[in-house]
Amino acid sequence: MPHADTLTVIHDDDTRTTYTDARYQLHRGGVRIWTADGETVHTDVLMTQAYRQRTDGEATR
Repeated sequence: MPHADTLTVIHDDDTRTTYTDARYQLHRGGVRIWTADGETVHTDVLMTQAYRQRTDGEATR
């Protein structure tokens, strides 16, 4: 499951919801997001943007 330091969900109406330190799963019906606050599902997704800052000891793929 992908992990993002910052995950932004851009909704169908061009509003944005941003999460930090999130795991996420994209699927046909939208995106499912897990954070320390719990689980969230968005179905009105136009686009997602995920960013992850690599640490020095982390291998690249």
